[in-house]
Amino acid sequence: MVTVKSLADLKQVKKAIETQAKVEAERKAEAAKRARQATADRDLFLQAAGKVQPLAVPAKAALKTEKPQPLPIQRQRDEEAALKETISDEFDASTLLETDEHLSYRRPGIGPDVTRKLRRGDWAIQGQLDLHGLRTEDAREALGQFIREAQKHGLRCVRVVHGKGLGSPGKTPVLKGRVQSWLAQKKEVLAFVQARPAEGGAGALVVLLQPGG
Repeated sequence: MVTVKSLADLKQVKKAIETQAKVEAERKAEAAKRARQATADRDLFLQAAGKVQPLAVPAKAALKTEKPQPLPIQRQRDEEAALKETISDEFDASTLLETDEHLSYRRPGIGPDVTRKLRRGDWAIQGQLDLHGLRTEDAREALGQFIREAQKHGLRCVRVVHGKGLGSPGKTPVLKGRVQSWLAQKKEVLAFVQARPAEGGAGALVVLLQPGG
């Protein structure tokens, strides 16, 4: 609060009031100027940009996420167990083999014309398994797996190379008799014959499988 004691004090107060009023007027004028400038800038931008439309929001597809198929672990175990059970090393197939001029085998109910056609090469060989260098157990499992997969994929005629045993102790073919026995136990096998000389001769068998796939 200002106390006026003289004319000089009154003049001083009057001058202060006028100065304050001038400052306030200048502040208001500056604020008005800024507002006019902002409006002018906005109008200039709208004029330059022209008429605008809001962007449309793209539609989103509602995709369904498929759950991964469960792994058939139990089925694989069952197949492996069946594979081991159906191929025995104790099975004697010698009574089932025909050993005229060439060794051959045909499942009961399969006519002799089937083995004749196999010998002539009427069926094209579609796959081959080479058991050279494998131990007996490994060869047994490899053969079972090969026959099962070949039949599953629709192969009808395959060749199994067991070797002539020339590298075995005593020059005795270890796998030859085993392979014949194993094949005779496989339900997928309809017949097999000793391969022709050009296809491995006494060291290989040509095997006819049931239709599969």
